[in-house]
This record gives sequence, structure tokens and C-alpha cells, in this order.
Amino acid sequence: MSNSGIHTGSLGVPDSPLPRVIIAGAGFGGLKAAKVLKNKAFQVVIIDKNNYHQFQPLFYQVAMSGLEPSSVVFPLRKVFHGAKNIHFRTAEIQSLDVQRNILITSGGEISYDYLLLSMGAKTHYFSNNNLEDNSIGMKSVSESLYLRNQVLQMLEDSVAGIQSQNTIDIVVVGGGPTGVELAGSLAEMKKMMFPRDYPEMNFDTMKITLVEGSERILSALHPKSSDRAEKYLKKLGVEVILNARATKVENHVLILDNGKEIPHGLMIWAAGITPNPIAGLPAESIAKNGRILTDAYLKVRGTSNIYCIGDQAWNEELQYPKGHPQVAQPAIQGGDLFSKNLLRSLKKQEPKPFHYKDLGSMATVGRNLAVAEIFGLKLGGFIAWVIWMAVHLMSIVGVKNRLIIFINWLWNYITYDQSLRLLIKPFLKNKNQTNEKV
Repeated sequence: MSNSGIHTGSLGVPDSPLPRVIIAGAGFGGLKAAKVLKNKAFQVVIIDKNNYHQFQPLFYQVAMSGLEPSSVVFPLRKVFHGAKNIHFRTAEIQSLDVQRNILITSGGEISYDYLLLSMGAKTHYFSNNNLEDNSIGMKSVSESLYLRNQVLQMLEDSVAGIQSQNTIDIVVVGGGPTGVELAGSLAEMKKMMFPRDYPEMNFDTMKITLVEGSERILSALHPKSSDRAEKYLKKLGVEVILNARATKVENHVLILDNGKEIPHGLMIWAAGITPNPIAGLPAESIAKNGRILTDAYLKVRGTSNIYCIGDQAWNEELQYPKGHPQVAQPAIQGGDLFSKNLLRSLKKQEPKPFHYKDLGSMATVGRNLAVAEIFGLKLGGFIAWVIWMAVHLMSIVGVKNRLIIFINWLWNYITYDQSLRLLIKPFLKNKNQTNEKV
């Protein structure tokens, strides 16, 4: 553990005799780490490109007009009101100088005693620019809003005769939780909401297709749960294509590696993630897949005071020889352990190693339709759906946000309607600017 002196005010952060902990990224793990260190004997500096924490599991509901964007994000400064030892700065994290203990950002350089990398992951297009240019990702609330606009604009253009009826088909690539939840939600909207909003259109011919490269959807869950979720999707009218990978898009036609062609109006990409990179780490600390290798205490290999958690980290255990799953729980548990080990160091206590505890997995497909694996049980249907809602509701930051989400869910359940189908386009001062996707 390094010793701290008095720091200069990098990024406007005031001088402090306390050891400085920089938390790079305010996702689930970074937020948890900061909360544990609140009002403790460390100066904590949180750096993120956004001034809010995003609740990624509900992005798809923003995209599908079920929730307001403000209900799945929470201002980071508000989280730490009254915490005199915590400072937040909005900046892009660029690189680091390991020898000088310096983190380099778009706003300047800042020194650290301890650095926690919790920068998460971004959408992975497997170096295929064609697929990236012709699809919409789902890794930010901004993308969720963009997707909502694109779906609604497609329908508006179709009803006005600007584009032909067969171009309103939607294909979702990726059979993980995000892809499954999007496909299910789209299928429900096609059945219950779109016909009411656009009575002049015939939605019987609209196709929702889910493409998965492996032999089953939700591959991280037990095969029983995967099969159950697939049956739910088919019940809603979703075409599920397995063992097929996307290769390219030509004239709004997705071409799969098995030769099948899928015409579509929109393509949503939910087929994988890759860790956000940061330059300056020792070569020995980077795995082949881009994740950062850590030891049992979450310390980055080849460094003395840099730690990494969550989607960005590769931490092996006997039960997880290929690293922990890139979901929220490993990040939260890692952030908790990192900060508690720092507090142990103040008491001259030995740090504890990280052991991931799987608290269960779940995914929702539609109204009263979900799968959940908790406490060794494999649940489905209404019970799993209620559990999914309860878990996600309690995980949201802020009582107000929880209340808003609960009211929206209750209203949607009673009325079979999602009331936020608003086509709100960004204001572009420069008339030559465009946000249109190919």
C-alpha cells in the first residue's frame, strides 16, 4: 500500500493530506466502491464521462417507450451530498502513467495513490464496420432514446407512405438478456399498442426476428430456462433463429452465415460486449480478449496500486476459469471488496481475496413471462416475472426513481399501454448535422 503526501489540485480537486483514491467509471462497481468509502479517511475522486449513473438493465424499457430516461439514471453529485471526502468530475478517461501514478483525462492529469478501473464495456461488433454502421446498440441511455426515435419514425414514415410496409420488420441480433427482452417487448407492442396508434396499418405482416449465434438463447442460464424463454418468445410471435451469425447488411437485408437473408427496417445489435480500453497498462496485464488481468485481490497484474473490477476485469477462480460473467453482481461485489480492503489497510489488517457469489440470474420476456434462477430454483412465468420486477425495482438508485418506475409498470399492466411513445428529436443548430443511421 502506498503512502500519501499532499496532492496538487488536479482537475480542480482540492489538496488533501488523505490518500487519494481515483474511481475511473461510475457504473455499478464504481458507485458501490465510492459508497463504502463515503466519509472515510480517503479522498475519493470519481471520474466519468457522464454526470449520472445509468441503470443498464432497464435501457430496453426506455427504448420501448415503457420508462422515461430520467427514471433509469441518477445524478452522481446527488448520490454523494454531504460526503466531504468525495469529489466528482466529468471527463473522458484516456490513459495512465503507471510510473508517475497519473491518470490522464480529457480535462487534464490527476495523481492517485490508488486507482480503481471500473470503466465497464462497450458494444462489440467483432471488427465488422458494416454491421456497426447498419445497426443500433444498447449500451447507453442515449442509444436507448435513439432506438425509440428510430422505431417511431419508421412507423410514422410507413403510415405516411414514405416507405413500404415490408420495411417495418425488426431484427434483433444477440440472444442474451438484452436481446431477449427487446424482442419480447417489441412483439408485445406489435400486438397491443402499434395497432391502436396506427389503425391504418396492418401489423399482421410485421416480423420480429431474434438471431443467436449459439445453440440456445440465454446461454448463461440453465438449458431449461433457455428453452422456457424461447417458448415464451415464440408464443409472442417472435421468430427465433439459432446457430446463425450475422455477416453483413445489404440494402436493409441482413445476411447470415448460413445463407439466410432477413429484410428489415431496423436492426438492433445486442450480440456482445468488449471492455473499454485504457492505454498505459503493462502488456502483461491485458488478456487476449481485452479484459484486464487481476490477482485474487483485484490488483492489476504488474502494478502495485491499480485495481480493476466488473466487465473490464478478468479475475479467475476455480469455479470461473474463464473469468466472471460480465453482469452487475461481480462489479458490485468487487467494488465492495476493494473499498473494504482499503479500510482494512488503515487498521493494518490483511486484505481479503475476492470470491464471487452468484446471487442468481433472470430475464423477462413479456407480460407475466420471465425466467429466474435463484437459490437453486429454476422458475418461470408469473412468479419469475414478479421476482424480476422486485429485484430490479430495489436495485434502482433513488426512492423517487423507484416510485416513478413502479407507477409506470402498474399503469402499463392495468391499461396494456406504454404511454411514452414520444418522438423527441435532438435539436441540431447546424442544419448540416444529422443523426440518421444508414
